[in-house]
Amino acid sequence: MVDSTETKPHISKNYKWIALSNTTLGMLMATINSSSILIALPAVFRGIRLNPLNPSNFQYLLWILMGYLLVSAVLVVTLGRLGDMFGRVKIYNAGFLIFTIASIFLSLTFGHGQSAALQIVIMRMVQAVGGSMVMANSVAILTDAFPVNERGMAMGINIVAGVAGQFLGLILGGVLASINWRWVFLINVPIGLFGTVWAYLKLRDQGAVNKSKIDWIGNITFAIGLSLILVGITYALQPYHNDPMGWTSPKVLVELVLGVIVLVFFVLLEKRHKDPMFRISLFKLRQFRYGNLAGLMSSVAQGGLMFMLVIWLQGIWLPIHGYSFSQTPLWAGIFLLPLTGGFLVAGPLSGKLSDTLGARPFATFGMFFGGITFLLMILLSADFNYIFFALIIFLNGLAFGFFSAPNTVTIMNAVAPKDRGSASGMRVTFRFIGTPLSIGIFFSLMVIGLNSSMPSVLYSGLISNHVPHTLASHISAQPPIGYLFAAFLGYNPMGTMLGNKVLAKIPSNNSHLLTSTSYFPRLISSPFMQGLDVVLIFAGIVCFIAALFSFLQGPAPKLSEKEEIVDDTPLKLSEEELTKL
Repeated sequence: MVDSTETKPHISKNYKWIALSNTTLGMLMATINSSSILIALPAVFRGIRLNPLNPSNFQYLLWILMGYLLVSAVLVVTLGRLGDMFGRVKIYNAGFLIFTIASIFLSLTFGHGQSAALQIVIMRMVQAVGGSMVMANSVAILTDAFPVNERGMAMGINIVAGVAGQFLGLILGGVLASINWRWVFLINVPIGLFGTVWAYLKLRDQGAVNKSKIDWIGNITFAIGLSLILVGITYALQPYHNDPMGWTSPKVLVELVLGVIVLVFFVLLEKRHKDPMFRISLFKLRQFRYGNLAGLMSSVAQGGLMFMLVIWLQGIWLPIHGYSFSQTPLWAGIFLLPLTGGFLVAGPLSGKLSDTLGARPFATFGMFFGGITFLLMILLSADFNYIFFALIIFLNGLAFGFFSAPNTVTIMNAVAPKDRGSASGMRVTFRFIGTPLSIGIFFSLMVIGLNSSMPSVLYSGLISNHVPHTLASHISAQPPIGYLFAAFLGYNPMGTMLGNKVLAKIPSNNSHLLTSTSYFPRLISSPFMQGLDVVLIFAGIVCFIAALFSFLQGPAPKLSEKEEIVDDTPLKLSEEELTKL
């Protein structure tokens, strides 16, 4: 069900701009946080004195990245539902405050080693609670504030803020981390404090508040089922015995199977519940159903892309071109700016045009073109010409920018005002589920590609430089995921794995060659590109599937100021009913 406008007489006509600016600030804060931590992780690990090549430390790196996604995916629907029940602005405001407090505690992390890493993991999860409260309700607040013929424009501006936040986060993360890693978390505090006060003073609930009981059984089963699956994926990325990854681990298999079983049970419960947390009935609406499926596929295609591009730049291209490993995180962020530039161009444009021309053409084209850009990346070599690389990732950002706002508008226009919090939470949940799925699939495909040729390539390279046979065999047998994350964190794996004692015993020319910035990147470039080609083909196929789902949404129903949609059928409202709204 969709209503065209729910503007209340006592709300100022300028309120929609207040809502847009505040929710945009929330989006800016969240995306600055996500991209800055991505770039600043090398400084964080050095700051807390944690060696990323130590197998026992690898899990902390994963949980710093995946823990936020896990909590967000589990809680965002519930928090959107709470917004429907108690007021979206209340939940949104509380989220701003929680996020800010968690950022302060992250900057105060004490101690070193694994205990410090554990503190960061826990507070990142607390931060995710606040971020989920903001994300789950911000789109619903915008939808309440804007009439139907302006929502695409509003979503487009919101998306631009998100992209701008990614841009700022990449730069700020690199700059601040070079001064002190704690500043990376403190940058959220002034934004959070200002946003919290401003939201409390200016935002007002306009949507219908639906007082009802909390679906505790639904919440618990959903949290358990989804947590089991996402935890299983996280541990599947870690080596298991002699296997380079953990997909064959009984623990991982049990978690994944139990997670699926619990989620099936959850769906059956929700279909019978009178007031469910996850409104399965909304999937009867064609635009809502296919919009969320397209959003999920988009997230799966894109979620792991940033990690692959960062590893490509930090682990291979930048060192080959003379950048030291300690400099690569900052420069990787700078060289990825064309990707965000594409978003900046397409986001507001597609949002505005979709208000008049409909959302389906832009969402469908965006995903189809996105698939083409992934296939174009296959044509690049490991030591690519940057002009061509920049052009392709710009086009990729353009494609996803064309998709995002129209897809969001389609989903939110498909539901009744009273369900917007739930719908927004469900939309964000699909996005948060897609990202860890993407990371798990991308890294698994990459490791499969690396493992087929990397051990022999690495062994031959070490033996030819007078490294003892026993040590060369040991190093070449290490799981490839270790090399990937070492490169991701800006470390030179050769110097760390060989150690000073071994390097001192081999000829100085060979020692200098092995530890040079270009030796290891050139060594792994061919195996890396083999794995990357598989990843890019998979991402392209997923984009084409997302384009198909976008097309299946059908044309958007034409709405006037006095119409609503009930199960895709226009329903005229009387003046008396409009007054009540």
